Amino acid sequence: MNFLKLRPGLLIYGRVLLMSVIIFTLTSGAAVAQKSKNTAYLFTYFTGNKGLEESIHFAISDDGYTYRALNHNQPVISSAAISSTGGVRDPHILRGSDGKTFYMVVTDMVSAKGWDANRAMVLLKSADLVNWTSSIVNIQKRFPDQENLLRVWAPQTIYDKKAGKYMVYWSMKHGADPDKIYWAYANKDFTDLENEPQQLFFSPTNGACIDGDIIYDQGKYHLFFKTEGEGLGIRVAVSDKLKEGYILRDGYVQQTKDPVEGAGVFKLNTGEGYILMYDVYTKGRYQFTKTKDLKHFSVIDHEVKMDFHPRHGTVLPITAQEAKVLLRKWDIR
Repeated sequence: MNFLKLRPGLLIYGRVLLMSVIIFTLTSGAAVAQKSKNTAYLFTYFTGNKGLEESIHFAISDDGYTYRALNHNQPVISSAAISSTGGVRDPHILRGSDGKTFYMVVTDMVSAKGWDANRAMVLLKSADLVNWTSSIVNIQKRFPDQENLLRVWAPQTIYDKKAGKYMVYWSMKHGADPDKIYWAYANKDFTDLENEPQQLFFSPTNGACIDGDIIYDQGKYHLFFKTEGEGLGIRVAVSDKLKEGYILRDGYVQQTKDPVEGAGVFKLNTGEGYILMYDVYTKGRYQFTKTKDLKHFSVIDHEVKMDFHPRHGTVLPITAQEAKVLLRKWDIR
């Protein structure tokens, strides 16, 4: 005997209940998606070559063009507490593959001690952008055959999907050789490097390469970096693979004749393309450019406003909730 034929009201009730569950699930999912959508930006940077200037600073933006320094443009993390030298530079910040863990790497360095005086980087990890754990990785002490290592500069991190690991890449100079960009995988806890440094990019000119920044777009990895010495400027090398095969493109991408360094690229939340920024360090200013294809760049300095002067740093798209957490902690007026 069919029970539902005896109780037609039960069938109608079941359909209504099912539709209610579906509607609730869809609307809840939409609410969660909306809540987790990136609508703001976090700019992390250092400010100069003296004292507290060689520290991690934060600024925030709603649109990627207008930035306001947090904590009165003072450090948000003590360099003395996390570094071996007492200073840090070149902060790079990354959202983890889980969407909720953050990774930051910085140069462990005080410039007053000399440009060939540092051998280490600092790895940091956070679940909320406010509280960070940190570990010092001294390349010279950690790995063999590093006796003539002179400097370790501008580390950055990218997630290697194939390996399921975070890859740290940075530039190093050994003896009379030019600066070269290397890579190594971080361990699971992001407290150390797992393997010996391997060279990432082989310059066809054998020129010095520093300040690497890798952007994945249209199925290819784009390595932005600064060349030193002859042919000073920012260039791009492209590869189908993360750790090898980079082919140098012709030309330079900076939109100024002045010396530049610290290239940083970030994607706009609006889907309008990317912004490439860099430090015009001899002029005491930053330049911002915009691109849709990572090939053609137009200057947008007239659209950008900041109440601080950054040095080499990076911008991370963040959610409205993450912005609220940062403002609650460091929006001191």
